[in-house]
Amino acid sequence: MNRGTGTIVSWDDSRGYGFIEPSAGGRQLFLHIRDFSRQHRRPQKGLPVDFTISADSRGRPRAVRVRPRRGHRRPVTAGGRPGRTVLLCLVFYVVLSALVFAGKLPPLVPFWFVALGLLTFALYAKDKSAARNGHWRTPENTLHLLSLAGGWTGALVAREMFRHKTSKVSFRVLFWLTVLGNLAALAWLLSPSGSAALAQVWEVWRALESVTG
Repeated sequence: MNRGTGTIVSWDDSRGYGFIEPSAGGRQLFLHIRDFSRQHRRPQKGLPVDFTISADSRGRPRAVRVRPRRGHRRPVTAGGRPGRTVLLCLVFYVVLSALVFAGKLPPLVPFWFVALGLLTFALYAKDKSAARNGHWRTPENTLHLLSLAGGWTGALVAREMFRHKTSKVSFRVLFWLTVLGNLAALAWLLSPSGSAALAQVWEVWRALESVTG
């Protein structure tokens, strides 16, 4: 793969892609946000860049390992780091466990969140790889339903770690609505009516477990 220089001549920040005009001339190169340096602020039109010329699954030229030729660095903060997000999710799991020990939730609830979180994380990773290689993508509705069901912790970590599904505004809005919806459902389970309904479900589960066991 050859290195080159050029200028970003178009950029759609809501969709996370644009095109680079090579300094040496020739065909414009496609640029996706995932191929842009994470140590710098987001791309913008008119920004001079260095890049490596690669090709997508159809053989079309594209720019990868793109970084500004000068400046454009973003401040290094704790926010946005995967480690901080992982810590936040661990705190959430600890709170769930504490509620179990306090008798507010059945033991299956934390396991449910962990299992859904791992599944959602795996699907985000798979979708990231599919987007990079032009393979079949995981439907966005599937990702949202998993987050709503309790997999939002895995989605949070995956979005930060893979820098995936962070540019599209409509997706971000729906994602945070699924998080709020899931937390609202959890809060209802802790209410008297929710606790009564959960207790009935738990009794049915235990009865089925004793029969099958």
